[in-house]
Amino acid sequence: MKTDVNKLLKKHANLVQTDGLKVTSHVQTEKDDWIINTVMVEGYNVPFKFKRQQAYRNLKGARVNMTYYPAVEMVAGIELEVMNVVRIKMT
Repeated sequence: MKTDVNKLLKKHANLVQTDGLKVTSHVQTEKDDWIINTVMVEGYNVPFKFKRQQAYRNLKGARVNMTYYPAVEMVAGIELEVMNVVRIKMT
């Protein structure tokens, strides 16, 4: 499994892999046919977002490994930094 992450990181320079992050908040909201998951983790002031077709289990308090890349999202005319999650796995 670790080789898959290494291949992704080599192919996409902006990807970041972190291990053992503690989730402090997890919110799921519906948008069209998708469920948008927003996760806040200990030590970061930026939301981590990913979308799924079905609801995901509650991650609050869990330790996770994530592969993500930084992005900018416009909300009410204000640019906000977010992290788009490519891969998330509970440890």
